[in-house]
Amino acid sequence: MVDKVKVFYREAGQPSSPVVLLLHGFPASSFQYRDLMPILAQKYRVIAPDLPGFGFTEAPEDFKYTFDNLSNTVAAFLDTLNIKRFAVYIFDYGAPTAFRLALKRPDAITAIVTQNGNAYEEGLGEFWEVVKKYWKSGSEEDGKALAPTFDFFKWQYVHGAPDPDSVPPETYNLDWALVQRPGQGEIQLGLFYDYRTNVELYPKFQEWMRNSQVPLLAVWGKNDPFFIPPGAEAYKRDLPNAIVKFVDGPHFALETHLEDISHEMLDFLAGVKF
Repeated sequence: MVDKVKVFYREAGQPSSPVVLLLHGFPASSFQYRDLMPILAQKYRVIAPDLPGFGFTEAPEDFKYTFDNLSNTVAAFLDTLNIKRFAVYIFDYGAPTAFRLALKRPDAITAIVTQNGNAYEEGLGEFWEVVKKYWKSGSEEDGKALAPTFDFFKWQYVHGAPDPDSVPPETYNLDWALVQRPGQGEIQLGLFYDYRTNVELYPKFQEWMRNSQVPLLAVWGKNDPFFIPPGAEAYKRDLPNAIVKFVDGPHFALETHLEDISHEMLDFLAGVKF
């Protein structure tokens, strides 16, 4: 229990090993890291929490679903586990959650692996035009345009995959089942609306990177319609030593390129000072 939030998380590896924190995105959960964790656990203590509003984490009725509060919950969760320093894998919603944490604790993050985790406006794909319209109006009508459907959940996983049939169906089916719970529609719509505050914070995220020169590996599914390749390349503007790699994969690139991404990640982390 963390600040009245019952955080569900997955853990693997030895408690004495350096920590790698895995932060998931929309509409997923720590389940997306089920195959990556055993690979990393050979050398690292790997921890993957479900963010409030996702997976099996349970938040009280009065919990305010904002990205700042997602970050606060992660911070309290790390305190409960007495974790002071860690590398972080960021994806989708996990990116602004981690960068907000970096602003609060500038020296906590030892390295970043960003897999389609964005921090630059040029990384926002065409999909975001619909969301920006909602940000501007805040109207019920524009919000309805963002109402999730099963087909959209599936499309996020299979669009841009070299072999769409190879994507395990339990991925999008689990996400869809969990979002059918009471109140989930309002929670997810609220987070869509609050995402605008992340874009407003991009300059501060970038300033932290410039000041810290945190080691960073960007390994990107190049066919992602949400967070497009220029967002990966942009990291080199603030972190000249950043490593940028692309795989011929979708938004959820781990489902199609686990071997490639885990190999790049292990090579990168081997050079990190935890």
